[in-house]
Amino acid sequence: MKKSDFPNPSASPFQRQTRWSKRFITTYWTVIAVHAVAQLLSFLLLPYPADAHTFYYSILLYPTLFMAGIVALAHYIQYVSGKYAYYSLLVAGTVISMVLIHLNADIRIMSAIMLLPIFASTFFFRLRLTFFSASLQIVGFAALYVWDDWFRSFISPFDLIAIPIFIAVSTWVACIIIISGREVWRNLEHTLIAKQDLIVENAIISQLSKTDALTKLFNHIAFHEFYEKALEFGDEGTPFHLCLIDIDNFKTINDTYGHRVGDIILSRVSETIQERISPVDIACRYGGEEFALLLFEQTFDEAYAVIESIRLRLSQTMHEELRDTPVTLSIGLKSYAITDTKQSLFEDVDALLYAAKRSGKNRTVTPFHPAPDAESLAKRGANKPSSDIVQG
Repeated sequence: MKKSDFPNPSASPFQRQTRWSKRFITTYWTVIAVHAVAQLLSFLLLPYPADAHTFYYSILLYPTLFMAGIVALAHYIQYVSGKYAYYSLLVAGTVISMVLIHLNADIRIMSAIMLLPIFASTFFFRLRLTFFSASLQIVGFAALYVWDDWFRSFISPFDLIAIPIFIAVSTWVACIIIISGREVWRNLEHTLIAKQDLIVENAIISQLSKTDALTKLFNHIAFHEFYEKALEFGDEGTPFHLCLIDIDNFKTINDTYGHRVGDIILSRVSETIQERISPVDIACRYGGEEFALLLFEQTFDEAYAVIESIRLRLSQTMHEELRDTPVTLSIGLKSYAITDTKQSLFEDVDALLYAAKRSGKNRTVTPFHPAPDAESLAKRGANKPSSDIVQG
């Protein structure tokens, strides 16, 4: 496990801003729909200062279609040009605010809606977007005042001064929110990075505590953890096979050639095991010259073939450190059965291993490949030339 396996926390702001962009689009559509419904209900249920033709075309239909077109354009820009997506959202928000103010200029508080795009820009944590939004509101207000007689008729000299001041103050507050938010995000990012570093360090420590330093296989502790999990899988109907391997005459190798050579042989045996098993199998150094394997996703015959390929490969490999002689393995192999327990399965495989030892070594013993009896061994020994295999 490496630090690069974790997601980059710096990517989170972009993802969050993209989600907020979509929410803004949804909000714009909602505002347009709510406004249209509110205008229609007001016309139908309340005294309204416009005839039906003027209302349906000039107040309801054309402005609604115009605002919908602006939102649709912003939505399109968001998909085709990420560079201008945020700017298009702010422009769309400003245009919608201007249309709503134009249609409801008699409601004095409606002018405050121009502040909303400024505060909306804070969600993107970019000061230039806030300044851009503030500039749009100033331009929008000036355009309404100059060209909209209906709007201008409701603006007093005080409003002419107060509204730009409110826009400036709101911009200042929005900048403070953005700067504070950035500091909070940086602190959170540093905390997340520190946490990830700690997770990586703990994972490395955990991995090292479960790995045999010499062979790079899992160790005795890790074997029992995997064995427990394999038994759970077995109870759920997932078959597996347990294999115990012992290097023959290993004490003789250590006594004759030294522990350094013994370590070399252990490493080579573990390399051969790792080369022959599949990625889903578990190989462990159980202790000393003993190895334990958990084999998954294969039939017993396939597992037996894998184990035999390991034994045969090593029995045919000459080691310079052993004066060009091979090492051999005694192996016990058995499949899990639903009646097996953790202890009974291990004891059965251990018994098969020692049957292989007692019957001449360099063999794999299973319930389907039993060890030869003493008489068969005696006959074979009488007809077999002496072996170059290390004896002890």
